[in-house]
Amino acid sequence: HGAEVTGVCSGANLALVQSLGADQVIDYQKEDFTQNGQQYDLILDAVGKISKSSCAGSLSETGRFVSVRSMTQENTEELKKILHLVASDAVRPIIDRTYSLDEIVEAHRYVETGRKKGNVILHVSGEPSNPNDNIK
Repeated sequence: HGAEVTGVCSGANLALVQSLGADQVIDYQKEDFTQNGQQYDLILDAVGKISKSSCAGSLSETGRFVSVRSMTQENTEELKKILHLVASDAVRPIIDRTYSLDEIVEAHRYVETGRKKGNVILHVSGEPSNPNDNIK
């Protein structure tokens, strides 16, 4: 859609984020994007680790902050737009690992490590899975 995208991730994920099409990538372990003087029209916290107040100075005058922590019913229309983008292959989701419902404890433990690269899928059908599968 013509946006200039800056991705913020750990050094280990730089190549992944670049492969997804980010124009710029910032390693948060080396640089705090809120301190680089850049202004953004949208800051999307896809992990839930930052607050609006911590990056308010990095938002442009009309900029918006959206976080997975603040998703509410009002965001339904925005989520529908995202669903359309995924369904039309305009957005490629990254699947890190898959688990069966019986492996839910292990899945939670993995997510809580903070080291997942993409999404973790939970199969509720009971189908066996290989948690080391890396589907991209």
